[in-house]
Amino acid sequence: MKKMSKSMLQELSALKAMPETEIDFTDIPSTQEQDWLGAERAKFYRPVKQQLTVRVDADVLAWLKSQGKGYQSRLNEILRSAMLEKIN
Repeated sequence: MKKMSKSMLQELSALKAMPETEIDFTDIPSTQEQDWLGAERAKFYRPVKQQLTVRVDADVLAWLKSQGKGYQSRLNEILRSAMLEKIN
């Protein structure tokens, strides 16, 4: 990844500090509700993965692997589903 120059960092800092009321939106057309029909939220969102070591019962691991390739992804999907159920 290319390192940002000092001037670029200063410009980004100035933009971050600018209140929304000072932003010129005149070149951006306003959207209507119909423009958002069929839109998907977070379609390209990819959570940051973290490598870890975890101990799983042998029969659980065997079941996950018996479903074919991608057992780690399936394990993650199961855990995510359980997490979302708990927080909602």
